[in-house]
Amino acid sequence: QVQLVESGGGLVQSGGSLRLSCAARGIPVSEHAMGWYRQAPGKERDLVAAIYGRTRTNYVDSVKGRFVISRDNAKNVVYLRMDRLRFEDTAVYYCNVYIGGSLPKDNWGLGTQVTVSS
Repeated sequence: QVQLVESGGGLVQSGGSLRLSCAARGIPVSEHAMGWYRQAPGKERDLVAAIYGRTRTNYVDSVKGRFVISRDNAKNVVYLRMDRLRFEDTAVYYCNVYIGGSLPKDNWGLGTQVTVSS
């Protein structure tokens, strides 16, 4: 059974930083493309960043240069380092497998809330 547990969110001032963690159980992150997604109030859930292959990464334009996705295969954890946070980054952040242009249907965790004060 796949379980994805996100943590590391919180309240931060604009310009601040956070590092999110996604502890994966039942799925080796080293063998799957993984992504971080976010959902702001009243908006759809969207992909933020993805990691696939050995070191390939992909980011939505609004976070390029500010966010970095990485993974620790030994710990089976996926990270999202977020710097220079903006008010518009406020959302619940989730991790899941990355399947290109579609959202995964299953195995969503509870997410972790990121709130950026302006």
